[in-house]
Amino acid sequence: MQAIWKGAISFGMVTIPIKVFSATEEKDISFRQVHVADGGRIKYKRICSIDGEEVPYSDIGKGYEMPDGRMIVLDSDDFADLPLSSKKVIDVLEFVPADQVDPLYLGKSYYLAADGGPGAKPYVLLRDALEGSELYALVKVALRSRESLGLLRTVDDIMVLQVMLWPDEIRDASFAAPPEDVEIRSQEKAMASSYIDTLRGEFDPDQYHDNYRAALEKVVEAKAEGVPLPAESDEEETEGAEVVDLVAALRASVEAAKARRAGGGSAESEPAKKAPAKKAAAKKAPAKKAAAKKAPAKKAAAKKATKKSA
Repeated sequence: MQAIWKGAISFGMVTIPIKVFSATEEKDISFRQVHVADGGRIKYKRICSIDGEEVPYSDIGKGYEMPDGRMIVLDSDDFADLPLSSKKVIDVLEFVPADQVDPLYLGKSYYLAADGGPGAKPYVLLRDALEGSELYALVKVALRSRESLGLLRTVDDIMVLQVMLWPDEIRDASFAAPPEDVEIRSQEKAMASSYIDTLRGEFDPDQYHDNYRAALEKVVEAKAEGVPLPAESDEEETEGAEVVDLVAALRASVEAAKARRAGGGSAESEPAKKAPAKKAAAKKAPAKKAAAKKAPAKKAAAKKATKKSA
């Protein structure tokens, strides 16, 4: 695997030469824009909006549009003079408790490897110091000409750099808050807690799979081989009913989760059950029929009594 960045970790008076590798990769299926009639790829020309001429890639620069519409063109010299003090260096600023870091701040992850033999010992020293300390090293780093905060942590004997967002990049969430006058009954909260406890388990992401991507790959393979596409499922869609009784809905969810776990199923395959309240009400109807059946018995007893008196 090719390193995307080489530099050093500045840890007090200790310098740790490292290589940076991308820790993740997206497995999404990418498509080309094509002409439907013949499958030819669609190409775009870089046309200047002022003179209408096609512009070669070598003549394309970076411009920032001002609020008043003016375009400010920046060249390589403008970027070279920017104060990136952490360029090619991961500066350790402080060590912070891991439980104080909101995952909302976390961005892309990178594996850090010691660069050369001399860098192995200080690398292991910092790794072992972080391991089990419940602390993250808060750092500042410049990747791809952009300065960011980051965290150094350990994963499977490897140090990982977790790039972070700046505080002003986190949007205000007040707009998403529900109304303050919503009341939750104690029974509803208790059943919700019961459902959470039923689905409690160890984090194991390997048991979940991207079913959409797998199905899309089969469709592409089928069309490439000229075979018929997979038939659509004939299963009826579950009708979405409005749930009025949250306690009944959660109780049914708990029972379904217990049954699924007893049968060895996973949480990923649990169907959405939205109409337990109606089923519960429907079960009460037979009680009236039973009461209606008892009425003729009383009439028969009354007839016997009249016969005896006669």
